[in-house]
Amino acid sequence: QVQLVESGGGLVQPGGSPRLSCAASGFILDYYGIGWFRQAPGKEREGVSCIRSSDGTIYYADSVKGRFTISRDNVKNTVYLQMNSLKPEDTAVYYCATDRFETVVAGIPRYWGQGTQVTVSS
Repeated sequence: QVQLVESGGGLVQPGGSPRLSCAASGFILDYYGIGWFRQAPGKEREGVSCIRSSDGTIYYADSVKGRFTISRDNVKNTVYLQMNSLKPEDTAVYYCATDRFETVVAGIPRYWGQGTQVTVSS
């Protein structure tokens, strides 16, 4: 059974640098992709970043390029999202999700975590 558990969210000041973690279990991470998505109140879900664990191929949304970094630890079956220079518009529930890489890139992965709230406010 695929399980994803996010952690690391919370209240962050503008300019802050929290790191989100996504601990995965129930599948072999190497052969899949994991993505981070976010949804702000009243807005559609947005793909933030994704990584293919087999070769490290990475995509970023334009809105986070240069500020966010995705990485993975295949031994720990964990994917991280390092977020720097946070802005109020980054406020959202952040979800990690997994499936075959192409499905994650398309924004329609089958398996989702429960989400973690990130609020950027002074």
